[in-house]
Amino acid sequence: MKYKLVAIDMDGTLLNSKNQVSSRTKSAIEMAKSKGVYVVLSTGRILKSALVYSKNLDLKSPIIACNGAIVVDESEEIIYKRPIEMNLVEKIVNMAKKRNIYYHFYDESKFYSHIKVDEVLKFYNEGNNKSNIDIHIFDSIHELKEKDVRVYKFLFVDNNNSKLNSLREELNKLGNISTSSSWANNIEAMSLNVSKGEALKHLCKRLDIDSKEVIAIGDSENDLSMLQFAGLGVSMENGDENIKINSDYITDTNDNDGVAKVIEKFILE
Repeated sequence: MKYKLVAIDMDGTLLNSKNQVSSRTKSAIEMAKSKGVYVVLSTGRILKSALVYSKNLDLKSPIIACNGAIVVDESEEIIYKRPIEMNLVEKIVNMAKKRNIYYHFYDESKFYSHIKVDEVLKFYNEGNNKSNIDIHIFDSIHELKEKDVRVYKFLFVDNNNSKLNSLREELNKLGNISTSSSWANNIEAMSLNVSKGEALKHLCKRLDIDSKEVIAIGDSENDLSMLQFAGLGVSMENGDENIKINSDYITDTNDNDGVAKVIEKFILE
């Protein structure tokens, strides 16, 4: 099979534990590009952060961000977006407050929250891929309504799994919300039917690429939909057990050039 597109998750997949892309992976990506293969970042991260990594890798390809709630083309123009309805945003904020769970949500370039957590900003704003993400502390949802803020994704973080599970159950009962997870201590919420798989499906239709011609690589629950869509769904060795079970192939870990090894084996050989 000649693969035409490879969709790659970022955290735990493309990026090693130092939040970096290894030199071997960079080289493999460059060679895949030279063969005309689309290398698409597909991440739960805010768009602004994904754009920084894309530019540093000189990808010049579309990007799937916010777990599939937003897709931009190679010119950074938005070609697909599925924001959360603002009336639901207020309900979701109240659910998190009731349980005293940290949350933030974001548009294309900025975080919004009730408190400022330096560790969160530090994660995005350090190193060679500094994203310069800012956080807006708000008192009332009404001020966001007035500014016409588009909310693409919520992120909730808490080390108490029972609190997170309780929140997820209530979110799922709203009816217009999709939930997922990318780490053991988080829950993510997007608009209904938003997923990396749906966004990838939309992108492939636009590019006239069949799902059989797609490789998708990931490590977490929020990657499952795109692994199931792709002709070749690849789990990282460091991935969740459920992802491994539901993948077609398991590559090496993110600290041992797992992404590079997939590209070398299935695209460059």
